[in-house]
Amino acid sequence: MRLSISEAEDMVVAILTRNKVAAGNARSTARALVAAEAAGQSGHGLRRVPAYAAQALAGKVDGFAIPVATKTAEAVLRIDAGFGFAYPALDMAVAELAPLAGRNGIALAAIHRSHHAGVMALTVERFAEQGLVALMVANAPAAMAPWGGRTAMFGTNPIAFAAPLAGADPVVIDLALSKAARGKIVAAKQKGVGIPPDWALDKDGQPTTDAAMALEGTMLPLGEAKGAALALMVEILAAGITGAQFAYEASSLLDDKGPPPALGQTIIVIDPQASGGGDMLPRLSMLAEMIGDDPGARLPGKRGAARRRQALTEGLELDADIMQLLHALP
Repeated sequence: MRLSISEAEDMVVAILTRNKVAAGNARSTARALVAAEAAGQSGHGLRRVPAYAAQALAGKVDGFAIPVATKTAEAVLRIDAGFGFAYPALDMAVAELAPLAGRNGIALAAIHRSHHAGVMALTVERFAEQGLVALMVANAPAAMAPWGGRTAMFGTNPIAFAAPLAGADPVVIDLALSKAARGKIVAAKQKGVGIPPDWALDKDGQPTTDAAMALEGTMLPLGEAKGAALALMVEILAAGITGAQFAYEASSLLDDKGPPPALGQTIIVIDPQASGGGDMLPRLSMLAEMIGDDPGARLPGKRGAARRRQALTEGLELDADIMQLLHALP
C-alpha cells in the first residue's frame, strides 16, 4: 500500500490517541516514526507502533506526559520526559537548545525518564539545518554484554552527529554500537526472515540466524572490544550523568510488561562560528566536497535525506505485513 506522509502520520496519530496518548504527543511521535520509515529505517518506523500503543494503553508509557525543562546552568537544560515518549522531550530540546547554543557557543540537554529515541539522525539534523553542530547519545535496554562477558549490560547505545554544509544537506552520522541496530532484528522477526550470523548470540552464547532467538540473547558489538568500550561511554553520558536508568535496570521497549524503561539521552550542540570563526561553514563544505570528489565515496546522511525527499513527493510504499499489524490494533 502507498500512503502520503500526511496520511501515514494521521493513521499513527489515530492509533495512538485510541490507546491513551494525548493528541500533541501522538503527533510528535507520529512525525518521528513516519520520518524514520521515509528514511528507510523501518525497524524504528511504523513497526514500532504496536509496541508503542500497547505500552501507552498499559501505562508503561505515560501518553499524557508533558516534558519539563529546568535550566540548571547557563547552557545546560535538564529535561524530565515524565515517563512519556521521547519525542516530545526531543522536540523541546531542539526548540530550546538552539538559542542557548547561539548565545553561549555551546549547550547541553540531559534528558531522563525517557523512552525509545528512534532514529537520532532526525534529531541532530534539525540542529544542523540551523547552522549548528550536534552530538547525541542515548542508552537502551540491556542487549549487549561487555567485551568477553555473557551478561547483557549495555543497550545498542547509538551515537548520532550532524554538521551543517553551506547550500547542501548536512553531514549526518547515526550508528548503533552493536553490529546491527536492534530495530533491524525486530523487523526481521516480524517478517519471519533470518539475520546474518555475526549480528547476535542466542541465550546460550552461540551465534544465531534466528531473529527471535537473537532477541532473547545478546547483540554483538561493532568493532568488538572497541565497540563495547564505546557502549560503556554512551551509557555514562546518556544515563550516568543524566540520572536516567542504566541499561540493565530498564524494562524492554518491545512489550507492555514491567515499569517504564526510564532511559536517558544527552544532546550537545555547538555553534561552529563561536568555536572556529566565521569561515567554518565554507571549510566544512570544502571537506565535504573533497570527499564527494573521490569516486565511490559518499557522505553519511545523503541517502536518507534523498529517500525522505522522494517520500514527500511519491509517498511511502508500505509492506503488507506492516499494514496488517496496524489494522489489527484496537
